[in-house]
Amino acid sequence: MAGRRRRPGSAYATLTQLGSPTAIPASPGEAVLERVPNPHPRKTYLARFTAPEFTSLCPITGQPDFAHLVIDYVPGRWLVESKSLKMYLTSFRNHGAFHEDCTLAIAGRLVDVLEPRWLRIGGYWYPRGGMPIDVFWQTGRPPAGLWIPDQGVAPYRGRG
Repeated sequence: MAGRRRRPGSAYATLTQLGSPTAIPASPGEAVLERVPNPHPRKTYLARFTAPEFTSLCPITGQPDFAHLVIDYVPGRWLVESKSLKMYLTSFRNHGAFHEDCTLAIAGRLVDVLEPRWLRIGGYWYPRGGMPIDVFWQTGRPPAGLWIPDQGVAPYRGRG
């Protein structure tokens, strides 16, 4: 799509990042999270994004924190545009926040932008001070009949 012009009035005309060089946002608040129309809004299906190298900063020490994020959602009218999601998640690398805050902020922003039928997030954080902190959240009960695969992230076992 690089170098192609988007037709005015098309469903993708408002996208600002896809197909263009994009600078990493300075903070999550400055990141633009974009959406596109779901071509199958009446079908119940699960879309999954996995970010195995998510990084943020400890708000106290400034040291990096690392997580493996798994985001599952059942789209309604909208899909998240994946490049904008990558840029949004990358914007946390210079952002100081506790594990719980990062995980819930991501979920909340996605819910606000996408208005999904259902969303859950698993934040599998690597140890800080010798203790991993895993954070899980979902919007409510999943739709009936939805196949929800395991998130596939083993609990932290250290060297054991």
